[in-house]
Amino acid sequence: MDSSELQQLIVETLAKDSVIPDTRKLSPLGVKGKATPVEDPNAVISALASLASREIVSYEQHDTFTYFLTAEGAQIARDGSHEALVWAAVPTKGSGQVITIKQLQDQLGQTAKIGQGKAFKNEWVGKEGDKLFKKVATIVDTTKEELTEVEKTGTLKGGEKAIAELRKRKLLEQKKSLWYSVKQGPAFTTDLRKPETDLTAEMIATGSWKNSNFKQYNFDADGTPTNGGALHPLMKVREEVKGIFFEMGFAEMPTDAFVESCFWNFDALYVPQQHPARETQDTFYVSSPAKALAPPRDYLERVASYHIRGSPDGTSRGYQAPFSLDESHRLLLRTHTTAVSARMLYALAQKGKKEGFKPAKLFSIDRVFRNEAVDATHLAEFHQVEGVVADRGLTLGDLIGFMQTFFAKMGLPNLRFKPAYNPYTEPSLEIFCWHPGLGKWVEIGNSGMFRPEMLEPMGFPPGVRVHGWGLGLERPTMIRYGITNIRSLVGHKVSIEGVEKSPAVRF
Repeated sequence: MDSSELQQLIVETLAKDSVIPDTRKLSPLGVKGKATPVEDPNAVISALASLASREIVSYEQHDTFTYFLTAEGAQIARDGSHEALVWAAVPTKGSGQVITIKQLQDQLGQTAKIGQGKAFKNEWVGKEGDKLFKKVATIVDTTKEELTEVEKTGTLKGGEKAIAELRKRKLLEQKKSLWYSVKQGPAFTTDLRKPETDLTAEMIATGSWKNSNFKQYNFDADGTPTNGGALHPLMKVREEVKGIFFEMGFAEMPTDAFVESCFWNFDALYVPQQHPARETQDTFYVSSPAKALAPPRDYLERVASYHIRGSPDGTSRGYQAPFSLDESHRLLLRTHTTAVSARMLYALAQKGKKEGFKPAKLFSIDRVFRNEAVDATHLAEFHQVEGVVADRGLTLGDLIGFMQTFFAKMGLPNLRFKPAYNPYTEPSLEIFCWHPGLGKWVEIGNSGMFRPEMLEPMGFPPGVRVHGWGLGLERPTMIRYGITNIRSLVGHKVSIEGVEKSPAVRF
């Protein structure tokens, strides 16, 4: 029976009886005069949905659970339960006959192992030593009776508890059946001529459109999805973070130099040349070309002097270690965008010498590279958000206040700060945010006040201080989108469908 025939059957039944209480009893007359029920629920709901869309009928969905026997359940319904078979095999006490547990197992096999415990629990069978005997003269095999009832009716009058017990013993399986009750709709008719979908020139010319039944437009239907491009969640968060920086009056720094020299990546930041971060297990070095162009000579000499001897006024003793120009000229993939900040701060200081110092607020968002093992929260290549503020009289309190304002705008108001060590900042603070998905505090950034040993060689005047911070872009994105594994955000495991369906982020 196709859909149109089924729809006609439904309306004709409604015309006769007004309602259809249960579509499972909806039966057309068979070819031999015997009623055959419509058994395909998908065909029924398809026909009902089509009729309901034209308000010819209205319907309600119902569900019923029916049960059927497993292979073991069918065997018990036929032969009796395991515990009943154990009871039948055990002699009456005092009859002169004896059966041991081992003999029972040899006689009944697996049935003895399954039914013995239940027979003891029901107090049908007792034991003296290893000999078994009947404790009752007669029994009622409830399990067999219940399974026989289910086999005949598909349900059980004993209720949910009895059904749950039989399902627990894997004697029953459950099947959910959907059915519908149907009644006439506001536009009920038995005339199911297919509605017209187009108004043609011929209809207008002949006037037949006046008596035609047109299909109504469904203005609530979703349109066909377009195969347009989609922004990666990481890029969405990047644009939002950029917007926050611009809102707070920051200017963006150029970040197109992925390959950087050790001078700008480490030396200019007052990172000692013997620091572990410079080791190959933490940093990707470039082999060709291996050397960078030298920075301005006078600046290089001042930086080297501060590394070796400290400040001229003696407030800093430096590292009291040799400074290698060859090490300073090595090329690497930048490990942080603070290398970009160093270049911009140096340019700011040089401009200040000519025109007088002017406060500045600068930021950058771009990729950095670390020779790290990849796990759920770490990547070897990731995005760093970097910001610096240069002004006179800045304090650590200013930095903390700024961090709270900045992260609150990102929708991450729940912060913690922990004292830390950085070669180029003092004091230094690690920034932690609560991650609901991971259920723990996650480090999302590092911050601090840049050291005089870094700022003085650049040429900043006394009293000018700079505070800076850096944070990964990936972890705030994970928090905003509820992602627990960073590898599902970046890399070959990223879901293209997930990217297309990811909502716009709003902090």
